[in-house]
Amino acid sequence: MNSLVVMPFTPNTRSGRGNRTTGIIRALALLGRVEVVYVGLDDAKPDSALVANSAIKLRRISPSRGVKRALLFRKARARGVPRGFASNLSCELLEALAGRKKEGFDRVVADSPTAASALLLLGKKRPIYYNAHNLESAMSADLEGWSKEDLNELVHFERSLLETAYEAWLPSNRDLSGAAKLAPEARLRLVPNVVDVASITPVRAPESQGALFVADFSYKHNRRSARFLITDVMPRVWKQLPQARLMLVGRRLALTRELDPRIEVRDFVEDLPGVYAAAGCALVPLLESRGSPLKLIEAMAYGLPIVATPFAAGGIDGLESDVHYLEGEEADGFAAAVVRALSGRASTIGAAARKLAESEFSIEALSRRLAE
Repeated sequence: MNSLVVMPFTPNTRSGRGNRTTGIIRALALLGRVEVVYVGLDDAKPDSALVANSAIKLRRISPSRGVKRALLFRKARARGVPRGFASNLSCELLEALAGRKKEGFDRVVADSPTAASALLLLGKKRPIYYNAHNLESAMSADLEGWSKEDLNELVHFERSLLETAYEAWLPSNRDLSGAAKLAPEARLRLVPNVVDVASITPVRAPESQGALFVADFSYKHNRRSARFLITDVMPRVWKQLPQARLMLVGRRLALTRELDPRIEVRDFVEDLPGVYAAAGCALVPLLESRGSPLKLIEAMAYGLPIVATPFAAGGIDGLESDVHYLEGEEADGFAAAVVRALSGRASTIGAAARKLAESEFSIEALSRRLAE
């Protein structure tokens, strides 16, 4: 089975959306040849695992500007494509999806709403798969700053997109259920986020009481989660475990207040295995229903005890509280779960989570799912 993936950004693992798409590309490459056509807007490099894979061909395109691009933007807006997606749609991206039919691809995948919006401009239903990173309208309804008019436009656009695509791929049953309600005529498939579990060696939680939160803090919801840990959770943890440490790792966490010396802040790190190996538990303190958190799956692969909120765990199908993770709701509940994890009272949790990651959230597991 040969596949074409068309995407509006460089395929690498430096962001959540990049992790999702890279995992899907590698899973497809286990089934046959994959060509990836991507828009390169900066100096970002494709993931080294994609470059080294002989089954994957990478082709970078540069979007043009000028009259044709302006006309395409107008046409996209007239078809109901929201302004943000329409402005990122280029003639080259449209041509990559429209002109590849005769090249022997069994499956053509439009990655993200920007690329998939081309479906509404091609004039007729085509056998193109839409890789959705989230149910966009459900996520945006939780965000501040969205007017009722803008949200209604997004809902209409997403419904059209889901129903026009040959098949839409969504990362969780929560997203799948929402998509089925939004677009009853759509053909939907569960395609979960995955990580390269085979390349991750499980770690053993050390005796040191370090609680680790890895995230991209350029996103507001992750900054809010960090503040929740700093202000509400850790003071409660310290009442029982005065030596406990909070380790915040990820890019763009700018904190203006003076922190307790037991809180360690680090930017993006290359040695992520070393960071996990130094921690006693991993934290996923998501405070909103926002997609399927890849950092939770990554923590599962490392085999550390995990403390997660119901919102975070709800985005990963198959997780059971007290089996694969410790659940903590609000500050008191989350702090109690952290104390339990750091006190060594959750010894089997990490191993069970690792097994679930291997069976359901690995690249190999996704390849088997996509072959069905």
